[in-house]
Amino acid sequence: MTVSLRLGQARRRIVISRRRDVERLAAQLQPQRYLAAYALAQLEPGAWERSEWWSCSASGSGEAIVCHSHAGLGEATTLLGAADGVGEILALHPGPARTFAICEPHHLAALQGVHELPTWRRMLRMLTTRRTFRPAGPLRGETLELSGRHAQVVNRLYSSEGGPTRYAREHIEEGCYHGVAEEGRLVAVAGTHSISRSYGIAVLGNVFTHPQQRGFGFGTAATSAVTAALLRETEEVVLSVDPGNEPAVRAYRRLGYEEVGAIVEASASRRVSGMQTTLRRWLARRRGSGSDEVVLR
Repeated sequence: MTVSLRLGQARRRIVISRRRDVERLAAQLQPQRYLAAYALAQLEPGAWERSEWWSCSASGSGEAIVCHSHAGLGEATTLLGAADGVGEILALHPGPARTFAICEPHHLAALQGVHELPTWRRMLRMLTTRRTFRPAGPLRGETLELSGRHAQVVNRLYSSEGGPTRYAREHIEEGCYHGVAEEGRLVAVAGTHSISRSYGIAVLGNVFTHPQQRGFGFGTAATSAVTAALLRETEEVVLSVDPGNEPAVRAYRRLGYEEVGAIVEASASRRVSGMQTTLRRWLARRRGSGSDEVVLR
């Protein structure tokens, strides 16, 4: 799909392509792997078949990549690369009506051009490796590996602040979850958003401690256990944390996590209707010279 835009006397060539080349995509994501860790996991067998990838290259700017996926986070949209190219892709291929968006701060305007963002947060991305990881010391309570049979008790813990949760057995089985129990009651849990064994990186998340048990290091212990397990399968683990949550940031630093950048996580609802998107694609193709080429004037 080729798009040409006339800006004054200048003519700008834009190429938007559906991507099906896994290894080339992986090579493009590797230089930004700490920010693109979730996207790398969508290249894994099983996840790849449930994802849709688009790229945009434009004269005068770098390449942009957009991945729409359905995996551990549910519907998710990952934005990478040049912000103007991301905007061009989303204008034609906005993705699911509701999605969880993962992007860098400079993508916000492009994302907001197509989606309403009921909630969004600027997060700190942190990384640890087999070399830098420092496991948490012993504490009271028992650390245990969780499996699908623990789904009910995990949901009960996550909903202890009033919000409903619906973790299925397969969510826990497909990921890596550990918890801390005190006197036979689960008081903290940590898990994963994605694991990419092929590319050696995992995204840790879903860290939660019961409101009445905070401040005792239970969340840190659960995070440490998950990190240790992941580093037996991958070389690197990343996580996202609100930079304003200073106790959490300090805890992750004690475990050997280091800051590697900023990302935005957002709940996104598509502004453009399906009919409008279909019409936009049809008009773009009519202006082109072939089924895979689009020219906008």
